[in-house]
Amino acid sequence: MRTIQMTLDDELVQTVDKFVKNLHMTRSAFTRQALQQSIARIKIQRLEEKHRQGYLRKPTSANEFDVWEKEQKWSAE
Repeated sequence: MRTIQMTLDDELVQTVDKFVKNLHMTRSAFTRQALQQSIARIKIQRLEEKHRQGYLRKPTSANEFDVWEKEQKWSAE
């Protein structure tokens, strides 16, 4: 692990301190978790955009997925 220095505004630090106290974790642990979650969210957004762009370049045809209709199983609920 590596130690880094960050500059944050006072209000943000106060808010983080309130959360970490209630969560029984350190600022560092909270920051690591927040960064990991943010990176994961950005990766998903990029994949979704890539997927969307692919469908814009090659849209589905009207009956493209009809063959899968009989494969679907709908519950009685």
